[in-house]
Amino acid sequence: MINVNEYFGGAVKSLGFSDAQGKATVGVMDPGSYEFGTSTPETMKVVSGTMSVKLPGQSDYRDYPTGSTFSVPANAKFELKLAAQAAYLCLYR
Repeated sequence: MINVNEYFGGAVKSLGFSDAQGKATVGVMDPGSYEFGTSTPETMKVVSGTMSVKLPGQSDYRDYPTGSTFSVPANAKFELKLAAQAAYLCLYR
């Protein structure tokens, strides 16, 4: 089954699914600033655009362009800033 998710008043939308390896979402974010929390380890791959990310324990944002990935541990918060729309694949494993 495909789950439809919407956050931040519709500025972030994703489709969620499960496969033999676990859960995943594919989504799009509008320009803006966002904070997310994790309950499981997450690996995000930027499919299109650039995401500026401040990971747990870091004081500065780092840019992740198309094709790059970053990981966030379980039970943590991370911040994102986007100057333009971006798309992502997030693996929950």
